[in-house]
Amino acid sequence: MTVQTQDTGRIYAPPSVQQEVREDGTQWLRSGLPFDENYARCVGDWLEHWAKTTPEQLFLAQRDASGEWQKLSYGEVRQQVVALATWLLTQNLSAERPVVILSDNSIEHALLMLAALHIGVPSCAISQGYSLLSQDHAKLKENIKLLNPGVIYADPIDHFVPALNHIAGLHHGIVLAGGKSAVLPEGAIRLAEALTATDEAAVLAAFEQVTPDTIAKFLFTSGSTGVPKAVINTQRMLCSNQQAKVQAWPFLRIEKPVLVDWLPWSHTFGSNHNFNMVLAWGGTLYIDEGKPAPGLLAKTVNNLREISPTVYFSVPRAYDMLVPLLREDQPLRENFFRNLRYIFYAGAALPQHLWTAMQELAASVPGCETMLVSSWGSTETAPMATDCHFQAERSGVVGIPVPGTTLKLVPNAGKLEVRVKGPNVFPGYWKNPEATAQAFDTDGFYKIGDAMKFVDPQHPELGLLFDGRVSEDFKLLTGTWVHVGALRVAGIDALKPVAQDIVVTGHDRNAVGFLVFPNLPECRRLCPELPADATVETVLTHPAVRQCVQQGLRALHAQGTGSSMFALKALLMAEPPSVEAGEITDKGYLNQRLVLSRRAELVNALYAEQPDQQVISLTLAG
Repeated sequence: MTVQTQDTGRIYAPPSVQQEVREDGTQWLRSGLPFDENYARCVGDWLEHWAKTTPEQLFLAQRDASGEWQKLSYGEVRQQVVALATWLLTQNLSAERPVVILSDNSIEHALLMLAALHIGVPSCAISQGYSLLSQDHAKLKENIKLLNPGVIYADPIDHFVPALNHIAGLHHGIVLAGGKSAVLPEGAIRLAEALTATDEAAVLAAFEQVTPDTIAKFLFTSGSTGVPKAVINTQRMLCSNQQAKVQAWPFLRIEKPVLVDWLPWSHTFGSNHNFNMVLAWGGTLYIDEGKPAPGLLAKTVNNLREISPTVYFSVPRAYDMLVPLLREDQPLRENFFRNLRYIFYAGAALPQHLWTAMQELAASVPGCETMLVSSWGSTETAPMATDCHFQAERSGVVGIPVPGTTLKLVPNAGKLEVRVKGPNVFPGYWKNPEATAQAFDTDGFYKIGDAMKFVDPQHPELGLLFDGRVSEDFKLLTGTWVHVGALRVAGIDALKPVAQDIVVTGHDRNAVGFLVFPNLPECRRLCPELPADATVETVLTHPAVRQCVQQGLRALHAQGTGSSMFALKALLMAEPPSVEAGEITDKGYLNQRLVLSRRAELVNALYAEQPDQQVISLTLAG
């Protein structure tokens, strides 16, 4: 069956879906748009093309210490990439000795990434959470041991000295210090020294050897189960993804995209999706050093006052913070929406009230025709597997399969587990054959671990809705993963002796919360003055019990290293888990998803703007 809507012109392709229901009950979904396989051989082809055809076009811009924009055109970027690639060719680099980048987004970061791509050497940007925020650098050390880098770049290198000291004995690569570095550790060289010579013939010879199967980069998974895995990203994955993007959004060929973007290049969203979109279609990227966090959002707002993007990408938390500012500041609002073709959210579902607010704000700007859209995928799909290239009727719609990609929907525990196959899908995890084998089913589909449901099963062209992880882990609005198993155990320990078991809440919310099944005998011991026949409700509302929970929340907060490691609120449940309803098994294992579904009103109570007295909130001493 093929269904599609009326063509809407040059801005976006009409949604079209081919649906096949197989004998085993699985559904196979494909785009109705034939995939054009005549796409770029490698990412370097894009840079070569634009440096030749539009060499003066602004490509990259970043503010310097004085606040002025430092800018490089496509021609200038290509010149520096060739010089840096010349130096890289002298470092005996390969997939077995890649380039590792510890720093956040910057022009130098981009140049190093592009230089490696140009000569077929993988690069790997590693999250600063591993290098700057970690105390023991355990994950960073595992990353370095796995990759054995030949070059490690950091800027300013002064900030990374503890991390570099922790990994010093784990590699034999050279350390490259960025231009902001005040000091130069022993054995390190400055990036400027790597730009002093150019051998264009040698670089182009290496460039011609790059194939679609050449490894472009390694990107680490979030590590939700054990040590993060290095996802192999090939040139084919990256290039086919942008081909699918332009077929869904043909305006990209006509109107060069302008982005003001903060999303980190250590993740597939910011790097493979956003950066590559600019490069593939000859656009301009203003590197935003702001973030949706207190003290950093002001930088983003300052940039958006000056630069009018044509496409804007972010996570729900950022829109939550931007909405009141856009409401209050008319010049900011008008500059933000002036040229916007679409506003894109990902990382977590956008709450409906933010969806409505953004639409209302856009409608208040004369001539604005922006759309609010999303897509879906993962590091293993480079990242786009579905795209909402049409105006959905509600938040949470992730669209339909992109051209070239096939989805397989498999009935699983009352949901439709989704699996992916296409040129955008990774070939495996680096040096991890066991995990690679487990990642694919017998038909060669990647088992991504998510579930989907149709907006309307009778009209698949209306798109799919993300229906959660097949597993229990979830993301907050910030896009931060919450690891339910570990947090549940830590919570039970922190809230002892009150907590017998905990259901972790917070999916598509700003913060974690706890629904607590209490240990009633222990709770009664905390309030001995109550009569033995005191009701459960009386016991659970006693100040001593509530105080114990508050102390536990504070203790967990003190141990936590981020918003996913502690709860802001808790609610003690008088009704025990129901065996009959399937909330708990005969082995005593809680079905987290079922409890959350069955007790949805309690979850809503936890997050009410004015919670009732049953909700116990985290209070910090002092």
